[in-house]
Amino acid sequence: MDNTSLGLWGVPLAMLAGAIRVSTPFIFVSVGECLTERSGRINLGLEGTLVMGAMSAYGVALVSGSPWLGICQLPRVNDIATGIGLMLFGTGLAFFLGKPYIQPKAPNLDAIDLGWWSSIPQVRQALQVNYLFIVGIILAFALAWALKNTRWGLIVRLAGESVDAALAMGASVGRTRLIATSIGGAFAGVGGAFLSLYYPGSWNEGLSSGQGLMAVALVIFARWEPVRCLWASLLFGAAGAISPALQSVGVTQGYYLFSAAPYVLTLALMIATCSPERSLRGAPGELGAVR
Repeated sequence: MDNTSLGLWGVPLAMLAGAIRVSTPFIFVSVGECLTERSGRINLGLEGTLVMGAMSAYGVALVSGSPWLGICQLPRVNDIATGIGLMLFGTGLAFFLGKPYIQPKAPNLDAIDLGWWSSIPQVRQALQVNYLFIVGIILAFALAWALKNTRWGLIVRLAGESVDAALAMGASVGRTRLIATSIGGAFAGVGGAFLSLYYPGSWNEGLSSGQGLMAVALVIFARWEPVRCLWASLLFGAAGAISPALQSVGVTQGYYLFSAAPYVLTLALMIATCSPERSLRGAPGELGAVR
């Protein structure tokens, strides 16, 4: 987006656009991981799930001609074993199966033009809001409500916080964690579909840029609360737009430094959340043992 005509006002405008677009996959991945971790399990294979979701959605959309079919037909993700090994396996498999889709162009998802009232092209482009962004916002609030107000949410929280209490209610902790991890993985797949079908809207092997791993740090920073994951995702999205926003107004010095802003932010959040006070509190259920 060319923000030269807007001067420095183009920087916050571009960051707003980044908060809307770049944050969308973070929302789905982090909210899904939030559910997984609230059940007492951590999924370090999110990067592989995200990339696999991007590849499969792009392939289905290309073959069917429908981007929404690409999202709906994502393979159901079963219990994802934690660990870097699965992440490498998922990304490697996606790269191998996705090679035929690098050159062809699949149909992209539509967006809502919330900037119709403006005659400035940059404003209209910044306010192009994809439907999945709205779905992600609804999902975050819906999950937060469900965790606090439903029996299902209570069981998920007990599986992560008190195994004995969950067993006393007659719940299967292993099954609860399996279902939570499956749903969380499916959300991550939708986040990957957004990457390949809307922004940036293509399939290539460097598509995710580590967003799956960054989402794990984001969830810890958000203290395992879905709505906080939403706000943190918007923060990450805005951070990812700093570099292109500054470059568009002629600020090219330190371009690569600003490009690293999301990763620097991730590192800072990891350091902040690993402080002694927070470490003593720990994650829900210590992300630990199943009985």
